[in-house]
Amino acid sequence: METLDKKLQQALQEIFPGDACLLDPAECLAYAYDNSRRHAMPQAVVLPTTKDQVQKLVHLCREFKTPIVARGRGTNTTGASVPIEGGIVVSFERMNRIIEIRAGDRVAIVEPGVLNGDLQKALKPLGLFWPPDPTSAAYSSIGGNLACNAGGPRAVKYGATRDNVLAVTAITGTGDRVQCGAAVTKSSSGYDLSRLLIGSEGTLGLIVEASLKLSALPLQRQILRALYRDVDSAAQAVASIMSQPVIPSMLEFLDGECVRLVREQAGVDITSCGAMLIIEADGDAQTLHHALSALEFVARNEGCIEIRSARHQDEIDELLAARKALSPLLRTIRSGKINEDVVVPVSQVPALCRQIASIAGQQALKIVCFGHIGNGNVHVNILYDKQDESETERANAAMSQVFTCTVELGGQLSGEHGIGIAKRDFMTQAIDAPTLHLMRNIKSCMDPLGILNPGKVIPHEPSFIRT
Repeated sequence: METLDKKLQQALQEIFPGDACLLDPAECLAYAYDNSRRHAMPQAVVLPTTKDQVQKLVHLCREFKTPIVARGRGTNTTGASVPIEGGIVVSFERMNRIIEIRAGDRVAIVEPGVLNGDLQKALKPLGLFWPPDPTSAAYSSIGGNLACNAGGPRAVKYGATRDNVLAVTAITGTGDRVQCGAAVTKSSSGYDLSRLLIGSEGTLGLIVEASLKLSALPLQRQILRALYRDVDSAAQAVASIMSQPVIPSMLEFLDGECVRLVREQAGVDITSCGAMLIIEADGDAQTLHHALSALEFVARNEGCIEIRSARHQDEIDELLAARKALSPLLRTIRSGKINEDVVVPVSQVPALCRQIASIAGQQALKIVCFGHIGNGNVHVNILYDKQDESETERANAAMSQVFTCTVELGGQLSGEHGIGIAKRDFMTQAIDAPTLHLMRNIKSCMDPLGILNPGKVIPHEPSFIRT
């Protein structure tokens, strides 16, 4: 890869003095990959501490027509933060201040580098929490959440990131600082640009501040563990649960292979079954029993083997920890794993599960599923031998088939992981041509030189260097 222009290097070092500007490839290496296991070296890494520095960076990169790739803590699984066209990675790890918590307004104002776990610790004594809780919540950043519109298990009741943000401040690709939204819970003042920026994966603007909508911390939580003879029975139970008045605070799904792994490798005492649901309700002492009873009633169907309550906190913690450990556990089955997070309407979950089972049979592959099924969000894990060329080809074919059937069922390619590189070329299946054209026009308006995270989200996007 070509080194940066000497004038550009000098300017970067002036804006980012000392160790805030990394030019040595050995120092930049840690910023070359994310959790997708994709890799591409940046030409430099900068670590801003102020909004002004970020704004100066964009103006500078416009002058030199140099790409900018925003990065949180690199937990993304789609390659969204991998600098595939080189350029400069801007890591927000040092913009990590909780600027203000206004408990009376249920608002927290934060910088993008704040860790989810640190924010939750600060909110807990105030009886508040920020609802998005992705698997990586302990160490992922707020900015990363916003970039990919992350969700997590409790999105079924509280919504994903986009539903829990009131305002963002961002630096667009033109170098303008824009304030989108306001720290109020009601607003109908013009276009909702904050929702546009959230989930755009750093392709439209660099988010430098966010006003987050907080919720009251539930007084109590209780979990039901429901076992089913097969996946279809569990999927039918999900449709029944989500069609009645009581909304669970969590509704997680594990197929039979996941249950086996949890039992054998995580040591959780669970009867062998075809599928399991983890059903959580939250509230207070007066309402929780009623809610749990209502959920248990509709969760029982002909295929239900057992429903029991997790009686103690350590039992609850063990079950939730095992669920979060599933993704790495799956790598013990086969050397290769394609993990996609498709989403369909909840009513179509049974059909999706049946079609995935059919695809697994057609391609002679093991496909393991778990996920936030109360939102229709299923993590489809296609397992294969990396050293077997035939299996690798069949795995990629299976992925394409999963995307096709998802779209046919009225779903989308991603529920919370985003598009990045991994799903970019499949966007033409999910998004019609006029809509993609509009997306490109929005990109051109907010980033006319195409310097912000080029090559991500939109397929066949023109090169970032434009005249």
